[in-house]
Amino acid sequence: MFDPDLDLATLNRRHEHTMVGHLGIEITAIGPEFITAAMPVGPRSIQPFGLLHGGASLALAESLGSIASALCIDLSQVQPVGLEINANHLRSVTAGHVYGTVRPLHIGQRTHVWDIKIVDDDDRLVCVSRLTVMIVPR
Repeated sequence: MFDPDLDLATLNRRHEHTMVGHLGIEITAIGPEFITAAMPVGPRSIQPFGLLHGGASLALAESLGSIASALCIDLSQVQPVGLEINANHLRSVTAGHVYGTVRPLHIGQRTHVWDIKIVDDDDRLVCVSRLTVMIVPR
């Protein structure tokens, strides 16, 4: 499904001036059935008590799902838009990085459903999320 030969630097440059860039999210790996990205835990992604903000986790999850959908469609004809997202926050993180990995659950013509797991530097599960993306005409 995903081309593992995609140039990560080019893909990351597309997001420099977006929320993805603001949060410091960087795509680190692409395989045939997954995409992984890293996000630093720090001033742009924590809440007042110094913990990773749940909204930052959701921004990572939705970004990964949207990027994955964009790589599965003809962007000259259609575009992906988030329809629904849910998440369970399982562990707090105060420093380092978190890593999100997106995998497909359903790839249809009109909707895509993605499973996103976010782990910490010690590979402990931090958040699980499911994103539904609608594919709409441009």
